[in-house]
Amino acid sequence: MKLSPSMLACDFSKMGEEIVKISNSGADMIHMDIMDGHFVPNISFGPSIIKSLRNLTNLIFDVHLMIADPEQYVNVFLDSGADIITFHLESNQNSDYILKTIDKIKSKNKKVGLAIKPQTKYEALLPYLKFLDLALVMTVEPGFGGQKLLENQLLKTELLKKEILSQNLSTEIQIDGGVNLETIGIIKKYPIDICVSGTCVFKSQNISETVKILKS
Repeated sequence: MKLSPSMLACDFSKMGEEIVKISNSGADMIHMDIMDGHFVPNISFGPSIIKSLRNLTNLIFDVHLMIADPEQYVNVFLDSGADIITFHLESNQNSDYILKTIDKIKSKNKKVGLAIKPQTKYEALLPYLKFLDLALVMTVEPGFGGQKLLENQLLKTELLKKEILSQNLSTEIQIDGGVNLETIGIIKKYPIDICVSGTCVFKSQNISETVKILKS
């Protein structure tokens, strides 16, 4: 299993140092939660911060757009150093809009993901699976870190994996929310390729050891 620590839980006054710690921890990528205060009731940081951190690590920047109009901002995040851009199906459920946004990301030879909130059925992702590098199942309500895992959302990963295999796709499944040392045992029973973990990693006494346990 790959691990993508979320910068939402880091010390924002020491983001450069935190990036270096994660780079040396054995993590596979770095998750960037972008919130606009409209799509979710919180504001995090923007492309200029990502750009300022890009030269501090070679790890993949896994950018998660929790914003109202992701298509409008795709290019600026790609230019800032994003390697993967995941946006929310709920931001605009018009299929033409979703496909246009996917195409815009792929046209820059970057990877694309599509995310769903807990109240959205997994079936909503199915028409787009063949275009995706990543399918993100939110296991908390998006907007804030440190929330409790919604275990009932994990079943979506099994259903998605069946569809991915039936279509012979290479789409990876990611979960985001409530991933910690107490829940990882349950999580590993499901066909999940990438876990996002914020508070558990950044608030631990030994980041490298925590990363190792979560990945093992």
